Amino acid sequence: MSARLQWDSDGVDWPHRAASRFVEGGGLRWHLQVFAHASDAAPKLLLLHGTGASTHSWRDLVPLLAPHCSVLALDLPGHGFSAMPPGGPSSPVFSLPGMARSLADLLQVLPFAPDWIVGHSAGAALAVRGCLDGLLAPQGVVSVNGALVPLDGWAGQVFSPLAKVLALAPYVPEVFAWRAAKPSVLQRLLDGTGSRLSPRGRALYRRLTANPGHVAGALGMVANWDLHTLWADLPRLTVPLHLLVGTNDLIVPPRSTERILQVNALRSITQMHRLQGLGHLAHEEQPEQVAELVLHLARQP
Repeated sequence: MSARLQWDSDGVDWPHRAASRFVEGGGLRWHLQVFAHASDAAPKLLLLHGTGASTHSWRDLVPLLAPHCSVLALDLPGHGFSAMPPGGPSSPVFSLPGMARSLADLLQVLPFAPDWIVGHSAGAALAVRGCLDGLLAPQGVVSVNGALVPLDGWAGQVFSPLAKVLALAPYVPEVFAWRAAKPSVLQRLLDGTGSRLSPRGRALYRRLTANPGHVAGALGMVANWDLHTLWADLPRLTVPLHLLVGTNDLIVPPRSTERILQVNALRSITQMHRLQGLGHLAHEEQPEQVAELVLHLARQP
C-alpha cells in the first residue's frame, strides 16, 4: 500500500487546520472541515472537491461562505487525509454509486443534511449521482466545471481502460508522485487546467501529487467511474442544477457542458453561468465570483 499523507507532519500548515476533524463513517476514516454558523436557520453547504484535489481546493472560498452559511468540506476516500478504502484503488467504494453511498453514510453519522451541494469537476458528478440514487436530497446542486458528460470518441474508449491498468499496476503511484514532485512537471499539469494559481495553491497541489497514497486514490477514482451511466440517468434528475462554466476550462470544455442544456428533461431545472476567462480551477482563481453566485442561490427560499 502506497504511503499516505500524515496529519502531524504534512498537515501542520494545512489551510483551515483548526476546523479539521476526523470521523468514522461508512467504514472509512474521513478528514472533514466544519464551519458551523451560529444560526440554525443558516443554509447548509456541502463542498465536494474533484479528482486529485482535497479540502485545500476550497481554502479561499470558505471564508467568503462561512459568515453566511454552515459549511462542510471533506477529503473524498483515498484523497488528502481521508483513508484509502479497504481493497485499495480497486475498491467498489471508488465507483460513483459506491462513493455516493459512502458519503450518504457519513452524513448520517454527523448528522448533516445539506441544503445545497457545491461540487467541482468529479465532485459535481458525485452530487448528481447521490441525488439520482435517492441518497442526497438538497435544494439544488452547483456544478463548478462539473465532469458530467462522458468523453467522446477515441478518448472515451481508451482513457478509462488505461486508467484501470494504471490504478492496479504496482509502483505506478510512486513513479507518478516522483515525477510530479518536480516543479516543471506540476506546472505543466496545472497549465493543462487552463487556470492560473497562486504560489500557495501550486505548493499545496505539489504536496498532494508528490504523495503516492494520494495519487493511488486519484487513480482509483478515475479508473472506477462510469460517466456513461450517469449521462444516461441524467434526464431523471429533479433537483435544480446550476452549471458554473469556466470559458477557459481545458479539462471539461464548455462545449461539453452545453450538451446538458440540450436534454429536454433538464431544460426547466438547469441554468448555466459562464465564468469568463477562468479555467477548470475557477473557484481557486476567482473565489469571490463563485461565492457571489453560490450565496445568491443559497439565500433563495
